[in-house]
Amino acid sequence: MAPRCWRWWPWSAWRRARPPPAGSTPSRSKEGTYLPVGRGRPASAKCGDPSGAGAGLERGERGPGRDPSGALTPTRLAWARGHVGACAVKCFRQQFSTQEQPPQICVVGSGPAGFYTAQHLLKHHPRAHVDIYEKQLVPFGLVRFGVAPDHPEVKNVINTFTQTARSGRCAFHGNVVVGRDVAVPELQAAYHAVVLSYGAEDHQALEIPGEELPGVFSARAFVGWYNGLPENRELAPDLSCDTAVILGQGNVALDVARILLTPPEYLEKTDITEAALGVLRQSRVKTVWIVGRRGPLQVAFTIKELREMIQLPGTRPILDPTDFLGLQDRIKEVPRPRKRLTELLLRTATERPGAEEAARQASASRTWGLRFFRSPQQVLPSPDGRRAAGIRLAVTRLEGVGEAARAVPTGDSEDLPCGLVLSSVGYKSRPIDPSVPFDSKRGVIPNMEGRVIDVPGLYCSGWVKRGPTGVIATTMTDSFLTGQMLLQDLKAGLLPLGPRPGYAAIEALLSSRGVRPVSFSDWEKLDAEEVSRGKGAGKPREKLLDPQEMLRLLGR
Repeated sequence: MAPRCWRWWPWSAWRRARPPPAGSTPSRSKEGTYLPVGRGRPASAKCGDPSGAGAGLERGERGPGRDPSGALTPTRLAWARGHVGACAVKCFRQQFSTQEQPPQICVVGSGPAGFYTAQHLLKHHPRAHVDIYEKQLVPFGLVRFGVAPDHPEVKNVINTFTQTARSGRCAFHGNVVVGRDVAVPELQAAYHAVVLSYGAEDHQALEIPGEELPGVFSARAFVGWYNGLPENRELAPDLSCDTAVILGQGNVALDVARILLTPPEYLEKTDITEAALGVLRQSRVKTVWIVGRRGPLQVAFTIKELREMIQLPGTRPILDPTDFLGLQDRIKEVPRPRKRLTELLLRTATERPGAEEAARQASASRTWGLRFFRSPQQVLPSPDGRRAAGIRLAVTRLEGVGEAARAVPTGDSEDLPCGLVLSSVGYKSRPIDPSVPFDSKRGVIPNMEGRVIDVPGLYCSGWVKRGPTGVIATTMTDSFLTGQMLLQDLKAGLLPLGPRPGYAAIEALLSSRGVRPVSFSDWEKLDAEEVSRGKGAGKPREKLLDPQEMLRLLGR
């Protein structure tokens, strides 16, 4: 197919354009070009025909230059060809609105936020086309790389995302790093709208002495390691120690604790990587402490994850009853989910288990516990200074009440021996491109309901929009809202007018830069290979970890 030449127009030109006035309609000329019809001066005069001899030309009226049937005479047709050629781009820009031209929309990121945004756009605009760009070779983001391997039911949402990706109006382009391979302004020039849904690629640092010691990892990297995130495949955590400490009391902290303590035979039929499973089989970790700065009323994990920990085979919980004194009276006024969660903690800490549960706990070889009112001060080195050997914790107390209470140090501290420290104090988004505003303090793109502030046509959804909070259902609602705002702006004529080349232009740029994107059909080949490799071991899949191996399998 012959290469196309696209005409590029600066954003300032698009911004001046307006939809046709009420009562006007676009009409197609005999040359196949849309020309304006409406009030005011003749369309031909608008397009540079000062004589006005072309008045009525685009309306099919009889007059000079037309035969009695209203058709163009050969002489007039020759004039029209030259005239239309000079005016076409201007008329397109003024009158060919995105409501007539299928809107080309770009989504950056193929995790839940990206796919839910695309799903909403495709469902509520019957002609929209959505291109999804992803830096990994494979789609699905945190559903693939963040959800725990023993939670396969949560990953069922991949089936919905696959249906979206297979739509004739949606395309997946993996192996494309936006901000490096292609700039955001280049995407803006090629699409009517761009949605940034690239998530939180980093973790919150502890910013304490000793954080750099071997044996200290972010929970994000540890989760990526056992879930097969290519950038974390070489992590190789040393699990030869007796005690591990996890800093943070959210769902990710409990996921990590559960994976560390679950008997390996229970993980063998999951999609955990074989490399991680091999390390866990050799693990000597017997005790895991999950440490939080505040108290039981402020934990961030949910009741489902807590129940799983309490019922985890081969383990028993350690909770200090004094941490729960007076809590029974204080939970009467809290919201029901928080009340149920705290009541479960209270029962576990203060009530004697039944005979069957007591017997199970007595035979347990591993333990886990929640340490409240403790804040990390320093990672303590081993005598030779070559790795982590413990952590110094400041004792805290609360100022304020409820979930808004703030932890302040009391001046006391304690040392907790351990050989592994996992920081789970939050994920963090990074800026993607110098042209995109970014709030470094909050780790988000400044926005109003998903509209990026001061950048028309640019939107955001998911964690980069609101911060790394909530579950997949939260992201779904958030992303649907961004999609709704985008479609409102489209309908109101607030987005660029006229056709946009979409992926055709970006494909040419990427090709010139030596970037070879991966399609969704390519992913389906890799998916089939993973499923085939896992089948022999009774696993749902054995994830491919090496991007170069993936490319070889695709014949690249």
